[in-house]
Amino acid sequence: MLAVLIIVFSLVVGVVVGSFLNVVITRLPAENESIVFPASRCPKCLQPIKWYDNIPIISFILLKQKCRSCGAPISWQYPLVELIMALLSLALLFKFGLTYALPIYFFFTAALLVIIVIDFYHKIIPDIISLPGIVLGFACSFINPVITWQQSVIGLLVGGGVLYAVAAGYYLFTRREGMGGGDIKLLAMIGAFLGWQSLPFVVFGSSILGALVGIGAMAKQKKGGKTMIPYGPFLSVAALLYMFYREIIDYYLMLYFLGSTQY
Repeated sequence: MLAVLIIVFSLVVGVVVGSFLNVVITRLPAENESIVFPASRCPKCLQPIKWYDNIPIISFILLKQKCRSCGAPISWQYPLVELIMALLSLALLFKFGLTYALPIYFFFTAALLVIIVIDFYHKIIPDIISLPGIVLGFACSFINPVITWQQSVIGLLVGGGVLYAVAAGYYLFTRREGMGGGDIKLLAMIGAFLGWQSLPFVVFGSSILGALVGIGAMAKQKKGGKTMIPYGPFLSVAALLYMFYREIIDYYLMLYFLGSTQY
């Protein structure tokens, strides 16, 4: 019975936090917008949303995807972010259990989800998320049972340095900006939370994901090598994959490198 209550509590916390993340996603990229005040309102008519119309997922269904005041359509982003955060919250519970790692990686996951959506829509990664995230990831490493503080500090330094070198090299050969500073700070944050061991997979995995999506984007936009796609979502997805499957990934990476040294 207790286990069921913990699972239900985890889902509820996830969906409520997901509702707050929608506020952050909507307001953070806008200038002079607070994520606290005013209360939730319709972006079309600006009417405050009643509490009974602001219940995560349920209100979206009951209102049939429309604002009660003006009838404007409600974006699918809202229930999707709430549902995804709820499922991620449950997955984190199963992965880390009731340990110090759970709240640490809950925050990390929520930050990555915000970055994925904001970078997808606006092609920016807010410093207000990544810079405090770097500091918090390193600070938490002293109580984090998953990584050591040494792995964290090397991860944040190497993470930022790797993408900076890639960006500098790309600019040197093409004279075009191929990667923003936000991506560099994001990888430093990922390194701080997951340690330096995560970086080979995150960099390689995100590159593969980005290449696959980039091919489709090039075909659609018809801009060739000048096609612009945000890289932050791919880094974030690769980081989440490593966080949940690090034991499996590290095992196969070890086998790969051991096999390579035999030749």
